[in-house]
Amino acid sequence: MNKEPLIVEKVYNVPAVKVWDALTNIEKIKKWYFQIDDFKAKVGFKFDFVGGPDDGPQYLHLCEITKVEEKKLIAYTWRYDNYPGNSEITWQLFDNGDTTQLKLTHVGLETFKENGKDFVKENFKSGWSYFLNDALQAYLEPTA
Repeated sequence: MNKEPLIVEKVYNVPAVKVWDALTNIEKIKKWYFQIDDFKAKVGFKFDFVGGPDDGPQYLHLCEITKVEEKKLIAYTWRYDNYPGNSEITWQLFDNGDTTQLKLTHVGLETFKENGKDFVKENFKSGWSYFLNDALQAYLEPTA
């Protein structure tokens, strides 16, 4: 597996403040992302959640906030309990007035290469594409 980052981008027809709120407000996170018990956009804050393929094993994800730029960027480590490897996810917002471009960058995926088929880059790409293009899109821009 190469060390190139996985990048997924999406433009939403809402202001950046609404996207930021969806990424950092625990009650809103639960509506489109994972069932996380608590979340604070503060460097050093640790959180965890369980997730995995619909038809496969579930994994305990262990994360820690590493960077925060209010309404612009949030990053956190992403690793799995009892599995080798450590990665980092960065959510970056570009405010275009009435629209917002979101750029998700996931680095370090190659560190999971020994963990089996659930940890291949294609699965991460599929998962992040779903979260940005389907789940978050539907949350931010519900159809009438």
